[in-house]
Amino acid sequence: MNKNKKYKLLIVEDENTIRTMYTAKFESDGFEIVSADNGVTGLEMAKTEKPDLILLDIILPQLDGFTILKSLKEDKATENIPVVMLTNLGTNEDKIKGQEMGALDYIVKASLSPAEISEKIKQYLK
Repeated sequence: MNKNKKYKLLIVEDENTIRTMYTAKFESDGFEIVSADNGVTGLEMAKTEKPDLILLDIILPQLDGFTILKSLKEDKATENIPVVMLTNLGTNEDKIKGQEMGALDYIVKASLSPAEISEKIKQYLK
């Protein structure tokens, strides 16, 4: 990571406790955080905030994560923003679908701590 640049992450997560936990961890690691608690807001914020990376849940109110990912990858303004699916849906079909649709990675929330996820994000932004 470039020490002089403050990277902006967009967290799209409908569970307030989880969103707050990740926000606190990533802010303490030096990231600027913007977040959305539903799919429609998340998609709008991806376009207006131009984050360096998006952490995207799949099960969301209004628009699900796969629909958002598809929209992001079809839009010239957002197609190059790396998207990491961060979800509790851990099936191989979902992982393959996410990666085929253009997700950089697919992380099952229960398998990694926020600190481990933060380390992965730092590697992606190098």
